[in-house]
Amino acid sequence: MLHSLPLFHRLAGQPVIVLGEGEAAEAKCRLLERAGAKIVGANDPQARLAFVALDEPEAAAAQLKARGLLVNVVDRPELCDFTTPSLLERGPVLVAVSTGGVSAGLAKALRLRLEGLLPASLGTLAEGLNAARAAMKARWPDGRERRRVMDAALAAGGALDPLVDGADVDGWLAGADSSAGGTYEIVLSSQDPDDLTLRQARWLGSADRVVYEPGVPVAVLNRSRADAAQLELVPGLAVPDEPGLTVIIRQGSAAP
Repeated sequence: MLHSLPLFHRLAGQPVIVLGEGEAAEAKCRLLERAGAKIVGANDPQARLAFVALDEPEAAAAQLKARGLLVNVVDRPELCDFTTPSLLERGPVLVAVSTGGVSAGLAKALRLRLEGLLPASLGTLAEGLNAARAAMKARWPDGRERRRVMDAALAAGGALDPLVDGADVDGWLAGADSSAGGTYEIVLSSQDPDDLTLRQARWLGSADRVVYEPGVPVAVLNRSRADAAQLELVPGLAVPDEPGLTVIIRQGSAAP
């Protein structure tokens, strides 16, 4: 179960309350200024978010919450309505790493590791894909077909592998085909989703539909795309023969 729902909130021109002084409050102000927010005092009636960096924040946080604001209290996760993740920025691409306030140090360490993995050209790739939206829709009018082609191009080793510097969107679009699809079968070795192979995890992450035997754990099914169709494989049900990628999950002999 998710401890929080990750959201990206647009703050450009929006008032945000910051209470406190010192390094912690200044760091929040810098972050908000990067997002284009307008930093205001505690009495601003238009603000909907607030950051509190006080030695004794309980009363101030309670007053702000009573007015209907969402509040972040520095170093006090139990008082927070939301937490701020460690951010990695590549142009329009934002990667947020959060531990829900449990360990800011761990979130920072993971973000620094990701810094070394994601090339500087990732933002250019995102902008190129955005610019090619109309051309992609014209070439692949069907949304599922377009998604399959994109999944194949952005997969490890694909024409637009995001971890490889210098991907050429225009060149890919000129030569791309729509052959991605098919049916793949996963036989579980255990009930633990972490025991899925990398290839199996990629299948689930790209599948248009997931067909599963009774007893397959929800934790495994949750590794599929949120918008993928999920069908339980009951006697008499035929596996759908439809365009796109279908993944069949079966219980293995080691899975109870």
